[in-house]
Amino acid sequence: MTIAILPGLYREEPSQPAPTGACAQLPARWSTWGYQILSFEQQRQCPHNQNLVAILGKKDLQIEGTGAGPLDVVIDAEYRKLNAVRADRTDGVYFRNFTAQRTTFNSLYVLETDGFVIDRVLTRWNDEYGFLTFASDHGLYTDCEAYGNGDGGLYPGSASNLNDGRGHDVPRYAIEIRRCKSHDNALGYSGTAGDSMWVHDNEFYDNMVGATMDSLWPSHPGLPQNHAKFENNKIYDNNRDYYRYIRDGTCAKPPAERGYERGVVCSQVGVPPGTGILVAGGNYNVFSNNLVWGHRRAAFHLFGVPAFIRGENDLAKQADTSDYNRYEGNLFGVSPTGERRPNGLDVWWDGQGTGNCWQGNTGASSPAVLPVCAAAAPALSGGANRLLAEPVKLIKLYLCADFSASQARLPAGCDWFGASGLGKVETQLALGGSAVLGLLLGLFWWRSRRGARRHGGDGPSRNGPGNGPSGNGPSRNGPSRNGVAPTVTAIVLRRHRLIVAGSVAGAAGLVLDVVAAAVDSTSQAGAALLLMGAWWLCLGAAWRGRRPAFGLLTIVVGLLACADAFDRLVYLIPAVPLGPGWIRGLVTGLWVLCAVVVLAPRRGGTVRETPAEAEASA
Repeated sequence: MTIAILPGLYREEPSQPAPTGACAQLPARWSTWGYQILSFEQQRQCPHNQNLVAILGKKDLQIEGTGAGPLDVVIDAEYRKLNAVRADRTDGVYFRNFTAQRTTFNSLYVLETDGFVIDRVLTRWNDEYGFLTFASDHGLYTDCEAYGNGDGGLYPGSASNLNDGRGHDVPRYAIEIRRCKSHDNALGYSGTAGDSMWVHDNEFYDNMVGATMDSLWPSHPGLPQNHAKFENNKIYDNNRDYYRYIRDGTCAKPPAERGYERGVVCSQVGVPPGTGILVAGGNYNVFSNNLVWGHRRAAFHLFGVPAFIRGENDLAKQADTSDYNRYEGNLFGVSPTGERRPNGLDVWWDGQGTGNCWQGNTGASSPAVLPVCAAAAPALSGGANRLLAEPVKLIKLYLCADFSASQARLPAGCDWFGASGLGKVETQLALGGSAVLGLLLGLFWWRSRRGARRHGGDGPSRNGPGNGPSGNGPSRNGPSRNGVAPTVTAIVLRRHRLIVAGSVAGAAGLVLDVVAAAVDSTSQAGAALLLMGAWWLCLGAAWRGRRPAFGLLTIVVGLLACADAFDRLVYLIPAVPLGPGWIRGLVTGLWVLCAVVVLAPRRGGTVRETPAEAEASA
């Protein structure tokens, strides 16, 4: 059957009133968003409790607007219903050439349907989604448009998980999205459990994030997300920041009073504005031949999501994302007209996962070095297998995840929500670490300087003439000037100069580490690690004779700092389940405790080392 809709504004007034009688007392649990979760049978019993137009269990139905364009036929929920149009278990449904708008959830909701088409339909001004198709298969979005939505303009959630367990060679995709435009939303495309998707020849622009795929939300069939293919899309200028409407209280008003029609968007999700495509816990996704330009943060953003976030506590599953995602043949920072419009970064990756790879011509990225895709999936060059993300990035991601739209909570310290400079959590961590290490650096330098002066490097010895290193009698190394053996003096002064040189490098590294965190510079962070590594190596060499164990531990910390810099800037170290940053952080914590013990004052005054000890320390 085809239903042809004449041009006009359709308010469906008989369906608007609040439920009465038995429909007002349905036994169903309430969601945290304030509406009941009704079964299919309850939806049939009370089709207009939540829906302006309800299509329940009908097969092979086509609904088509007869105007010249989608705006000639408008179905308007006026914020009185969750959904403007709900199609539930409606195999073969076809929607064409109309507009649906102004709901407290979705404009067009297709659920548990095998076979659907959305053709030249416009959705706008909704609390959550423009288009939501859920738990469905054999679907097509074509020539659609969505804007003004608080979550995703397009959301093909929990599509048929038909490729689960396969590699990159798949027989077909569940849903195709082509030639659509999604703009001025929180997310252009939202893909929680967006499995087996083929998304091509679309435009995602002027959103906070162009597109997301994720495994963040429990109770979605098909998690973890897998097998989306994005190709030949234009993804650009997704730099909107709608969190200001949460800060100023606009989003606390009833939906009809927020001003959606004037450009207000009340984001329901916590995301990093200024991002092209974000994958938050997905596997076997392919991004090829897309044009990605004009993002202030990053073109591609990838991080893992442990399984307990989606409600699975099996220890073996906690590191099952993000794996085997391929980024190949994309063009960064150039518009179709040839204008240079660079992204802040081409890639931001937390470092976790197995088999992820990128094309060889990516520009600035974090980390600076990335695994490179080989010609055929799933092969790659320079890959890594990391169970955990880089520690500072992991802390940041957990902090930023504390966003809540319903409670108007914007996590302090997260730059996704406006923190900058010293206000960012990564800068605060760097500053705290630099303060502790800087104090120890100063104490080691001061102690070394005292030792150099005591051994004749600066003024007469306090021991007076004729006193050797042991405190009485002549030096065992022969006659001395100011009572200190020349050999011992030379060794101590040489060691002091080594500590001074290392301290200068270390101090510069500690300052640079804070600056790098404040401005998000991977190269500066790597340089800071090298400078700090030089300090630890110099300090360890100077102390290896006096305190062999501590000196060796200090050298190990220095080598780990250099390895961490190498891993970030030059080549990902293979065959290690944890990045060097984790190992360095743990060993540095132990080193700080040992350094406090070594520097602690001892009873009975300062212990003077023997010539043999001094020579050994050289």
